[in-house]
Amino acid sequence: MIGQESRQVERKIVAILKVLNDCPAPLGGRVIARRLSDLGIDLGERAVRYHLKLMDQQGLTQSIGRRDGRAITKSGIEELGSALVGDRLGLVTTKMKILAYQSSFDTDKRTGKVPVNVSLFSKDNFSQAVEAMGEVYKAGLYVSDQIAVAYEGENLGETIVPQGKIGLATVGNILILSTLLKAGIPVDHRFGGILQIRNHQPMRFVDLIEYSGSSLDPAEVFVAGKMTSVSQVAREGNGKILASFWELPAVARQEAEMLIKRLELDNAHGLIHLGKTGESVCEIPVSPNKVGLILTDGLNPIAAAVEAGLEVVNQTMSGIIDFGKLKSFWDLSMVKEP
Repeated sequence: MIGQESRQVERKIVAILKVLNDCPAPLGGRVIARRLSDLGIDLGERAVRYHLKLMDQQGLTQSIGRRDGRAITKSGIEELGSALVGDRLGLVTTKMKILAYQSSFDTDKRTGKVPVNVSLFSKDNFSQAVEAMGEVYKAGLYVSDQIAVAYEGENLGETIVPQGKIGLATVGNILILSTLLKAGIPVDHRFGGILQIRNHQPMRFVDLIEYSGSSLDPAEVFVAGKMTSVSQVAREGNGKILASFWELPAVARQEAEMLIKRLELDNAHGLIHLGKTGESVCEIPVSPNKVGLILTDGLNPIAAAVEAGLEVVNQTMSGIIDFGKLKSFWDLSMVKEP
């Protein structure tokens, strides 16, 4: 019994460390409790504060500022990297489902909440980043051209933009997942990967990470590893982009295609390829009585900025934002019209 209780406490500590690690700014007990709730962890504000005191004593966290905000320490980051590895497997899949459930975008009314990734740029090179991303948006290598921008001290979803940074929120392909799930179509989101493009056509996946076996978003890993050539694809039609591979029941293929095309009317260009029943897609075998679906990833424009040599901190699957607060990428003051 003692061992079980100790393991439960450890899980709660790891969950709090994960929340703190995902945010560049200190967080208070109330915000931490709310974010834990979004992850399906029921731990009230009072309990969070109790665990934070223990974590302070262990050197995993430290108090910052007058409002009792906490930040993760170097020791906390090391602990997060090694603790309960088995428990963290599949965390990405769980987070995807939670965000899909929380999303509420209505294609007819163009209202509701959409899932976003948040990327943090140095304010000194943001205009360079926008220029690099522009050619990717021109080429249609994105999920949606709707974005949100926030400056230091401002909120972007639940992220507070740190000093010297500019935050950019981009729509993720979980928008498509949400649309399919809410239409009653079950989705098996299997892999995130690097998709080779030749003459503007998808050829094969050259690298894959299984969602169910990962504690990190594969796209975030590939961007950090500088494994893409999205800008080259935008210019020449050849190179490597970020993409996802999902499976759907074959009987739902026609309805799924219709729903995705409805999203395209709102300038959501996530679909790369929708296969046929049992047919391999880009050299990936497909389960019997299912169809393979390949989608572009919302981080492709951000990958282009990284390829240009710019430093970017990505926080994928960062939450949801009201669609009404977004604007077109082409409305940014430093953007040249396509």
